[in-house]
Amino acid sequence: MNERIDELLYRNLQEVFGEGDAKRRRAAIEELYTEDCVLYAPPGVFVGHDALDKFSGELRATHPHFAYSPIGEAQALHNAGRLAWGSGPRGEAPHYTGIDVIIVRDGKIAALYVFLDSMPS
Repeated sequence: MNERIDELLYRNLQEVFGEGDAKRRRAAIEELYTEDCVLYAPPGVFVGHDALDKFSGELRATHPHFAYSPIGEAQALHNAGRLAWGSGPRGEAPHYTGIDVIIVRDGKIAALYVFLDSMPS
């Protein structure tokens, strides 16, 4: 289970939130998330594939040239995992950082909690 949780964390970062192609992003959401998934993010709570797809696509459109990079290693514990990450233009220091925490059910992400760190000054 720990390997699957690590895989879900890394793939979510790149294939959902880092993906600019809408069709590939939607395919990843369907593969990685339960149908009744819940995303808890600073702007609100988003339930289901459609809501997650809309949120992640709109977020990606605000900064299409940014890349998401893991900071450190993913950690898994029972049915949960966490991964710290940074986002910014490739090759530059992150413009912002955060931590994703996931709850896994039946090998898929059932809940994602996104914690954002303070923006650099």
